[in-house]
Amino acid sequence: MVMTAPLPTAAAVRLLLRDVVDPEIPTVSIVDLGLVHDVRVGADGIAVELLPTFVACPALEVIRSAVIDALTALGSPVEVSFTFAVPWTTDRLTNAGHAGLRNAGIAPPADPVDVRCPFCDSATVAMDSMFGPALCRSLFYCRACRQPFEAFKPI
Repeated sequence: MVMTAPLPTAAAVRLLLRDVVDPEIPTVSIVDLGLVHDVRVGADGIAVELLPTFVACPALEVIRSAVIDALTALGSPVEVSFTFAVPWTTDRLTNAGHAGLRNAGIAPPADPVDVRCPFCDSATVAMDSMFGPALCRSLFYCRACRQPFEAFKPI
């Protein structure tokens, strides 16, 4: 008699995906960033659909590889694809995602006039540049604690 391992559940897959961090912001998981659009588990394997934050995100292949590595332990083939069927927006960030951004010294998304310093929570900030190190971030300066910081752009 040949015994086969039971198929993992979509919930088990999502739980493992909580350990996959964004390579540019390692304090936030791809789940808390809201990148996980769909998880399907079947006899032929696990399919994960992710929503890129931007079309030109340079981290997509690194994220794909990290997802495959995280799910390999489940013993099923893993397919990771990116979709634009639903646009990613900053509304998809969880509360843990907001906290993870602040822990990385990045202000969570807000209207530019409502940005608060992730270090001292001051609203006395100035935008240095609309263009940060990634398409999804801007550069700010806190006039209270004098720290430069990045802010996630609201999308």
